[in-house]
Amino acid sequence: MKFGDFEITTFVEHRFKLDGGSMFGVIPRSMWQKFAPPDENNLVEMTNNLFVLKAHDKNFIFDIGLGDTLSDREKKIYGVVGESTLSEGLQSVGLTEDDIDYVIMTHLHTDHAGGAVKFEDENFIPRFNNATYVASQIEYDVATHPNERTSAVYVPERYYALKDSGQLQLIDGNYEFMSGINFVHTGGHTEGHFAIEMESGGQKVFYYADIFPSSHHIPVPFIPATDLYPLDTMGIKRKKLPEIIEDNIIMAFDHDMDKPFARVIAEGKRFKTEKVDG
Repeated sequence: MKFGDFEITTFVEHRFKLDGGSMFGVIPRSMWQKFAPPDENNLVEMTNNLFVLKAHDKNFIFDIGLGDTLSDREKKIYGVVGESTLSEGLQSVGLTEDDIDYVIMTHLHTDHAGGAVKFEDENFIPRFNNATYVASQIEYDVATHPNERTSAVYVPERYYALKDSGQLQLIDGNYEFMSGINFVHTGGHTEGHFAIEMESGGQKVFYYADIFPSSHHIPVPFIPATDLYPLDTMGIKRKKLPEIIEDNIIMAFDHDMDKPFARVIAEGKRFKTEKVDG
């Protein structure tokens, strides 16, 4: 999909399953099962939609999926289905891993950062030889010191490998990365979670990662139970939704099975989404 001088495409890196209650928090199953039917174990199907942006003669990838270095414990946590298609996905958009200039990690949960590294001689090393990896300083600090709640989704050794390579750039707060590419600290899902707002040719495309993980998470109270600061998530959603609707912004959804790109339309107090071809 082209907008102005930018082009953004997407591919599925992994399919996996998570507990439905985990994905929708306090929303009753009787409501969310209408659009996310669970299996006999209450698991709902998910995807990792990875987004590749071509802008300023550079190749960016936003978050990097589960990858192929998962432990047996992680495979069980994420209910992974099949293998990572990271390399094949890049090939589908005409790129190789060596073509990536920037890996932008909105947060460091394994389903968003696991693919940042690969194994070499039983050690983690950066997967993208020529890339600068970008993450929040706050996120790096909490991810390298996980607690009892976050230890299942943060693996410090992966992040140390990025830092030790010299390829990791850590940022603070809101940040204009390049013209038309802005990072917006959101918090909410994690302490250091940030979003990516893009604009070119008068069209805006927003990637809010796990603040809006799917088109089913548009309503303010539809928040995953994994969010560490749910009131902050609600606050940023409440703030951004009027802009998203009024400015006809295209949303990129990281975990949506059917709509990686969509516009949000208000119908009274309800919302609907219309798929946009990528």
